[in-house]
Amino acid sequence: MAETEEHLSSVRKIVGVYPKEARYLLAALQDIQAHERYLSVESMKAVADHLGVPESQVFSVATFYKALSLVPQGKKVIKVCTGTACHLRGAPAVVKAVEGLLGIKNCETTADGLFTIQTVNCVGACAMAPVVMVNEKVYGKLGPAEVPGMIETERKDETDK
Repeated sequence: MAETEEHLSSVRKIVGVYPKEARYLLAALQDIQAHERYLSVESMKAVADHLGVPESQVFSVATFYKALSLVPQGKKVIKVCTGTACHLRGAPAVVKAVEGLLGIKNCETTADGLFTIQTVNCVGACAMAPVVMVNEKVYGKLGPAEVPGMIETERKDETDK
């Protein structure tokens, strides 16, 4: 994806709030991802340039952390917990329901760029299993039958903005 000068200007502005020290690398990448929904090669080069670190170090950090993505994510990331408690209480069926309803698989994004599905090992809410998080919103004790309502709520929430 070709980056526009406007986009790179935005990235430089985000990175510019950090002192030119390598210890701010992860924080800068997280801020860029929060704004852009992924880390482009050009964005990572801008971070390397600003912080004075090798591009290879930036790429290494960006690929090490699962929370960072090198491909565009949806505006709403649906994280389905597949940890032990959630798995035992039906998470695999929830994953299938979400995938079926959206027509995409794990780690894919809908054509309209609204949703990305991710399975995660644990969200730390075992008492509410199975758990789904959509960005920062938590849906607990969610079965496959409740998935259409959750998706509809999230779509409506987006159109109301």
